Amino acid sequence: MSAPGLEHAYVPLGQLATRSASWWDQVLGVVGFERPPVIEPRSVPLAASMTPPLGGAETLCEVWRMSGLSPAASMLATARHGRVQYRCAGPLLFGSLVIDEADFAALDRAARGNVGSTALMRATDAAYREIFELLAASGNPFLIRVWNHLADINGLADGEERYRQFNSARRAVFENCGQATAGSVPAASAVGSKAGSPLSMFFLAAREPPLAIENPRQISAYRYPPQYGEHSPVFSRASVLPGISGTNLFVSGTSSIVGHETRHGGDAAAQTRESIANIAAVLSEANRLLADRRYSFDALTLKVYVRRPSDLTAVAAQIEASEARLAPIVYLQADICREDLMVEIEACGTAVRD
Repeated sequence: MSAPGLEHAYVPLGQLATRSASWWDQVLGVVGFERPPVIEPRSVPLAASMTPPLGGAETLCEVWRMSGLSPAASMLATARHGRVQYRCAGPLLFGSLVIDEADFAALDRAARGNVGSTALMRATDAAYREIFELLAASGNPFLIRVWNHLADINGLADGEERYRQFNSARRAVFENCGQATAGSVPAASAVGSKAGSPLSMFFLAAREPPLAIENPRQISAYRYPPQYGEHSPVFSRASVLPGISGTNLFVSGTSSIVGHETRHGGDAAAQTRESIANIAAVLSEANRLLADRRYSFDALTLKVYVRRPSDLTAVAAQIEASEARLAPIVYLQADICREDLMVEIEACGTAVRD
């Protein structure tokens, strides 16, 4: 039996029904795109980014699987903690939750005028509190990678952009739960889901802390100046789990930002090239810090968020002309965290050891 390792793959939904019981026994979680996948009667954590697929990705699902487990290190049954559905395997935990802002709307109205009173901020606080409670109780205290999907990300609520509200609430709950807000922080993304969607999140956590990777071409997100909001985003540009084989590099949502400024505003093709250059810089930094292994584009899986569906052809052409052309890719329609950003790319990767 090969050594246990984390696998990340895009699998057609129809193929999942043909998988054996032993294969399903090693699945940590399955993510749909526009909606959670229907894979009954399998009992695994399910999630969805609530972002419509583009370019033929309609039937794909994102599968996280821990392969090569021995019977002694078998997968635990899927369980719940509050709203969080999760599953553990050896040193890893995959979890997902959906939380409806409407559940907090009455509180929002009652507390209007107070700091931190919006429904989105209360939902964000509740979601992360439940996650941190679970991690503390599960023996997997280190948050490695988080995917955040919120509707109307660039919209205004009480005169402030919703993404900035999300950042304020995220930073506050990290602080209140004793989590770092700079340096050793998880990789993450936050993109806009389709209108009317709930706050949808999924995440990976581990027993051992990750190595946070920053991008030499960019200011760390948690150091952004106040022009992007009173409270900076809490995420690293990437994280690595050196003690895990297989997929162990998690590149955050990456856009056309150099320093802290957007480049090529409104130009999807140029922004795609800049985003790829930023991912290349992250890979180089990971290779510098982990000298015994090498990460490269040909061992990545990519997820590309495109704000305007009409830009898909131009975005895909830039990727086809780049080092990323051989990577498995899904394209999704989503709003990006800044209104002048047209594209965001995230990645997961394996390494070749020297």
